[in-house]
Amino acid sequence: QVQLVESGGGLVQPGGSLTLSCGASGSTLDHYAIGWFRQVPGKEREGVSCISNSDGTTYYANSVKGRFTISSDNDRNTVYLQMNSLKPEDTAVYYCAAGGPKCSDYPYQYDHWGQGTQVIVSS
Repeated sequence: QVQLVESGGGLVQPGGSLTLSCGASGSTLDHYAIGWFRQVPGKEREGVSCISNSDGTTYYANSVKGRFTISSDNDRNTVYLQMNSLKPEDTAVYYCAAGGPKCSDYPYQYDHWGQGTQVIVSS
């Protein structure tokens, strides 16, 4: 089994940048798909991005395409989400999740979740 811990959240102004990290322990990420999700109170959890570490395939929600970049460093057992040109509507608690072997839009197809990290985009 794998355990996940997110870090890097915080307060940033609109147009700014932030990088989130998802560190794994207990297992390597070589054969997992790692997804980033976000959730606002009262709304469903939303898929943001995903990387399949078996083949490197990446996916992005239309709302973040061109602004966010997902990457993995298997030597450090860490997945990153680089967020640029942030907007107020990006404000949410961000979670990373491990599942797979392929990426999925649906949270129920991921078996392991981190505790979440808060991102606030505000002037």
